[in-house]
Amino acid sequence: MNRLFYLFAVVLLFNIGAVNNADAQSVPMVNDPPAQGVTGYSDVIPIPDEVLGYLIGEKHTRPHLIVEYFQRIAGISDRVEYGEHGRSYDGRKLVHSIITSPHNHNRIDDIKEFNKKLSTDPGSMTEADLEDMPAVVWMGYGVHGNEASSFEAAMLLLYHLAAGEGEHIENILNDLVILLIPSLNPDGHARHGNWVNANRGSVPTTDPQHREHNEPWPGGRTNYYWFDLNRDWFPVQHPESIGRIQLYNEWRPQLVTDYHEFGSNSTYFFQPGVPSRYNPHIPGNSIDLLKEVGEYHATALDERGALYYTRETFDDFYIGKGSTYPLVSGAIGILFEQASSRALKRETRFGTLTFDFTILNQFTTSLSTLDACYSLREELLQNQREFYIEANEYARQKGVRAYIIDKSSDRTVTQELFRIMNSHRVSMYDLDNDVTVDGTTFQANQAIVIPTEQPEARFIFAAFEQRTEFTDSVFYDISTWSLPLAFNLPYAEYRQDPANLLGSRLEEFAYESGGINGGRASYAYVLEWNRYYAPRALHRLHSNEVTTIAAMRPFTTMVNGEEREFSRGSIVIPVRQQEIDENELYDLLQDIVTNDHVTVHSLESSRTLDGPDLGSPAMRVLTKPEVAIISGSGTSSYEVGEAWHLLNERMNMPVTLLNVDAIDDADLDRYTTLVMVHGNYNTLSDPGAENILEWVRRGGVLITTKNATRLAAERELIDLEIIESENTIEDVRYEDMWIARGADRIGGAIFEAHLDTSHPIAYGYEERVPLFRNHMNFYSATNGAGQTVAEYTDSPLMSGYISDDRLEELRNTVAIIAQRSGSGRVVAFADNPNFRAFWFGTNRLFLNAIFFGSIF
Repeated sequence: MNRLFYLFAVVLLFNIGAVNNADAQSVPMVNDPPAQGVTGYSDVIPIPDEVLGYLIGEKHTRPHLIVEYFQRIAGISDRVEYGEHGRSYDGRKLVHSIITSPHNHNRIDDIKEFNKKLSTDPGSMTEADLEDMPAVVWMGYGVHGNEASSFEAAMLLLYHLAAGEGEHIENILNDLVILLIPSLNPDGHARHGNWVNANRGSVPTTDPQHREHNEPWPGGRTNYYWFDLNRDWFPVQHPESIGRIQLYNEWRPQLVTDYHEFGSNSTYFFQPGVPSRYNPHIPGNSIDLLKEVGEYHATALDERGALYYTRETFDDFYIGKGSTYPLVSGAIGILFEQASSRALKRETRFGTLTFDFTILNQFTTSLSTLDACYSLREELLQNQREFYIEANEYARQKGVRAYIIDKSSDRTVTQELFRIMNSHRVSMYDLDNDVTVDGTTFQANQAIVIPTEQPEARFIFAAFEQRTEFTDSVFYDISTWSLPLAFNLPYAEYRQDPANLLGSRLEEFAYESGGINGGRASYAYVLEWNRYYAPRALHRLHSNEVTTIAAMRPFTTMVNGEEREFSRGSIVIPVRQQEIDENELYDLLQDIVTNDHVTVHSLESSRTLDGPDLGSPAMRVLTKPEVAIISGSGTSSYEVGEAWHLLNERMNMPVTLLNVDAIDDADLDRYTTLVMVHGNYNTLSDPGAENILEWVRRGGVLITTKNATRLAAERELIDLEIIESENTIEDVRYEDMWIARGADRIGGAIFEAHLDTSHPIAYGYEERVPLFRNHMNFYSATNGAGQTVAEYTDSPLMSGYISDDRLEELRNTVAIIAQRSGSGRVVAFADNPNFRAFWFGTNRLFLNAIFFGSIF
């Protein structure tokens, strides 16, 4: 086929019959002009099917073929440079192309540094500077692995930009530097591509009940551990996100695109989104410019005759999404949502939707994005410059001059907070002098200071603030994510000039190593239970067959010539009667304090100065946990993944994922601990539930979260009263029902709970803890003293939205309960303690249930 017509023949014109023409793809039209602004395509650049072996839209392209095509083009075109910005959990390459004119490539380092000055030294950038400066546009595709049209559109865009000829494309390449990221989630992409390609016959079917259209659990949306990577721009917990943010900050683009798919019976969406639900830290000028960019998409889709909408459903409130993060970081972010065919063809209420039609829409708005950036180049550059020029004044208007975060409660968690903020270019300092704020004293060198008068001021406020007042009561995602609350770290808002508080600037991230206080012991060691990775250290001891003992009461003893107090949960490690000798034990502990960032102390006697002696009945021997997580259809893949990731990736523990439909006959005695996360468990049979109940009574530890706790109460696995929510929606007009229902739900807010710190599940905690809640299950304890580990306080709301009626229902209800059942135990969490991998503040409650669940 003549390359002059390739792009239209393959994708554009053979779909021109519109969505309800199921046979349109079989009739290529080669006598029509190529894409707008292109007079031809170079014969030198290979068309995609020369690498793929099929035309775009005929199959779902697997990630390695996309990488191969991007490498092939970069090896030929002087417009394209290939790059890699990381690897996924499964080792797949995270790749991008830098596309611009050869002239710009020759001065690319200068362009990059000049572009950075817009945020680091915006006052020095004149109008004349901006006139000659290319804009940087980030074209991001496929953060959800089963939203396949975006991956294919990315390859077409690469071909178009590398091979296109004509004045218009030359102008775009001269005036823009385009970062093209074709697959932000290659692990999920691979799962989806493998499924649809393997479940499709030679003649595709439109039947939505066909296997091709219905991925099995967990689906291809998420990454390797089943996390939604489009919620991780802010927390930056996964390698895909870490590489993505590093690339983002290397270039600091002025416009960011985020290509998605949604329900098959939808049409097409692009922002501005719901007008009342912008994050309040997004400047008005950015919103206005976002709307102006949207006009280019509207024109392009109107010319094509494609249905779309722009001001409903989606919002820019949560800063962890790909379209919102740029808006609090000096850029314009735009979300695109295309109705998904999921396969090659699918019946919809609008007619038959074809895969290549969906690719066309994504390619169409990719071109309109570049047209908008070209036409609005100076406005985009000015917008970013003004964003950063105004940052200090914005901080002064807000009144909070600095945030002070205590390091002493858990240095490892504080260092993780530093890593996150540092990845977003936030400047932080050691506290140089003692300071007292609102009755809390922060000691010099034991706290971090984050001044708000710095370029990323808006991001800092968005990340840290506690907010309980909103202009809307419905949210597409969560309504709050305050980082210090998520990390359960003491902090304060400082409202004076912080200049005298600033010590040395913190530059490099590294977890601090611990140490062995007192050196080699002849009698015993004590591992403090106050660091995030203490459970990992304990698991390593268990894996080396080391006997460990948990202190059920505080004690005081001599360490290295000084009195020292140890709290409940401290782990005593005898030197004698171990399977390894004392030299091997000491070497193991040295490795643990270095790599698990914990502190160990040497003891020379069983006798204590206060509290139980080391041989007391208040010292409980621990057993190594063998953990299985119930997974599969009927469970939340997100929350299974969160628990799996925490135990496997962070704590280095082997974990069994046990299919729920296999519970009936499963040998549960292989496990000490069974985890049931949120889900409807519609495939859990009565025999399966009975198997779990009998296993618990024989001595197993069952841990439940969210709706699994409700299920445990309903199935009488735990004695807990379910409080049914009252229907408070009355006298509402039909068209307002969905708004009323949305306002009535708890979409994601933070609440304060009171902990019984004498209970093993709360070891290592203070009496108050922030809990994240995004559901409407409420519970009360029926009987049994000492069973309630945590309950919500009388005034629980700390941050986020909740209706008055639901807040009243939540007061003083059970948050965590732990009960005996026969010889076993059940630990029930009302909420999810492992939310999105960044709720570090409650992870250790879950880990306490894993390691201490059998000793209460």
